[in-house]
Amino acid sequence: MNELVTKKPEHETIYLQVKEMILFGEFIPGQPLTIHGLAETIGTGVTPAREAIRRLTAEGALVTLENRRIEVPAITEHRLKQIDLVRLTVEPELADRAAFHCKPKDIEELERLDQLVDQSIQVGDIRGYLEANYQFHFHLYGLANAQILRRIAETLWLRIGPSLRVVCGRYGTANLTDHHREALDALRIGDAARTREAIAQDIRQGMEFVRQSYEN
Repeated sequence: MNELVTKKPEHETIYLQVKEMILFGEFIPGQPLTIHGLAETIGTGVTPAREAIRRLTAEGALVTLENRRIEVPAITEHRLKQIDLVRLTVEPELADRAAFHCKPKDIEELERLDQLVDQSIQVGDIRGYLEANYQFHFHLYGLANAQILRRIAETLWLRIGPSLRVVCGRYGTANLTDHHREALDALRIGDAARTREAIAQDIRQGMEFVRQSYEN
C-alpha cells in the first residue's frame, strides 16, 4: 500500500485502497464487482466496502447496472473522446500553473519519480510503472495550487486507469515512452508554455495508445 493510503478511519482507508486498485488497473474495464467479493478480496467488512463502492460510483470510476450489479466501465470511443478532450483542457493548464511554483526540491522529486518510471519500464513492472507515472503527474499538478482542476484530473485518471493497464498488458512496458524529460527541462528554466506542451504531448501519446489498443 503506498502513500495514498495512510493512517485514516477504516472506511477512508478502504476507499483509498480500492481507488488505488482502480487507478493502477487491478480491475479491468467491464469487470463486474460485488460488495461481498470486494470485501473478501481486501479483507474488510461489507460496510466499508459498500461505502467505497458508493463513493467511487459517484466519481465515475464504477457504474451500477441492472440488478444492482457494479462494474468497471467498459471503454468506448465515445468515452475516450470525452476523456481526451477534458484531459487536454485541464492537465496542461495544471502543468502551466505548476511551472510558476516549482522549486528546485520539486524538480528533484519529479526527477526521482521519473527515474522510477524508467526503471519500471526497463524491468517490465507494470504496476510500478503505473504508480510512478501517476505520482509524477500529480506531484506536478499539486504545485499548481488549483484544487478544483486537480480533482477533475484525478477523476479522469480513475476512469482511464484500467485501460492503461490493458495497454501495458498488451504491448508491454518496453514500448512505452513519455514526455517527462521535456517537461523537466522546461521546468528547470521556468518555461510554463513548454511545460504545458510537454504534458499535452504526454497525454496525447497515452490516449493514442489506449485508442490503438481497443481498435486492434
